[in-house]
Amino acid sequence: MLNNILVALDGSDIAERVIQVLDDLVLSPETKVVLCHVFPTPDSEMELPADRPHPESPALSYFQIEKQLQSYKEKISIHSAVELVTGEPADEIIRLANIYKADLIIIGSRGLTGMKRIVQGSVSSQVVEEANCSVLVVKPSKN
Repeated sequence: MLNNILVALDGSDIAERVIQVLDDLVLSPETKVVLCHVFPTPDSEMELPADRPHPESPALSYFQIEKQLQSYKEKISIHSAVELVTGEPADEIIRLANIYKADLIIIGSRGLTGMKRIVQGSVSSQVVEEANCSVLVVKPSKN
């Protein structure tokens, strides 16, 4: 039985799909869900929104992310909480999973391949490798 689920959301388009996958799971009414977002530290090696070649997609602020996670919290039908932290994304996701004794982590994948994956790294791959619980990786939909 899944007692605790940590759902890692990054504010990208894949977040909606991650929430949909969570909604599709048949869960016990006692299951607790923690929706989390990790703000990368300025010295993080991750691709920051300012580095993206799309100037029309500005970095999401703390309040925008908090509002988005609260709206997801209202959509899901089971007990949930919101966690906003700062640090290295994979490390913080694993830390939160340990704190909440998660039985499952649900995380999105940006679908990077080849050189982009090597250069930018993959948070979901690192979480799969290092987490102490099962990890469900949600891939982008193929439209």
